[in-house]
This record gives sequence, structure tokens and C-alpha cells, in this order.
Amino acid sequence: MRELVADRNLVAFCGLYCGACGAYLHQRCPGCREKTNASWCKVRGCCMDKGHLTCADCAEPCAPSECRKFNNVISKVFGLIFRSDRAACIALIRGVGLDAFADEMALRRVQSLPHKMSVRKG
Repeated sequence: MRELVADRNLVAFCGLYCGACGAYLHQRCPGCREKTNASWCKVRGCCMDKGHLTCADCAEPCAPSECRKFNNVISKVFGLIFRSDRAACIALIRGVGLDAFADEMALRRVQSLPHKMSVRKG
């Protein structure tokens, strides 16, 4: 089993933290950036096409929750099942940066912020 560490390279394009994912930790998944068979993920494809590390880098005028690629049926089902709030993750990345986000998620030992999560300050 892998050790849970803070690593900016383990932040998925959509804002999830692969470093705290059970599949990643048990070596069943290489993480979003290394997974070559994730062509179904519209967010991953969009970020790769635009050269973005995450949706937080996007200059589009809409919020992630208003983006049709970010807020599609698959992501809604994923968010419901895992009670995750990827838009809050993107907001946190925009607020503190990718490295601090990875640190925070590793510290909390979570893959995503839950819905309605208050962001820790300082």
C-alpha cells in the first residue's frame, strides 16, 4: 500500500485529490494524471487540451458548477455517491494554490471536500 503524502501531481484535473483515494493508495489506479484510459472524463480532456493543471486555471467566465464539461451527468452521480464537492475543491485551489491544496487534503486524509464544507483558514 502506498503512503498518503502531499503531492501537487496527485491533484486531479477536476480538483479531487488522488493521493487520498483508496484505489490509488492500494495501487489499483495510478491517479488521474497518469491514467491513460480515462478518455470518458470531459474535465480531464478539456484541461489537457487547454494545458491546465486543474479547472482552477481556467479563464472561462463561468464558475465550475456552471461549466457543462465540469458539471455533467457523470460528475453529478459521482458527487452524489461520494458526497464530494469538486467545485469547493477548485475554489480552494484558486484561493491557496495547488501545493497548499495538496497539503490540506493530505492533512485531512480526504479525496474531496464534502458538500457545504467550510474551508479552513490560515
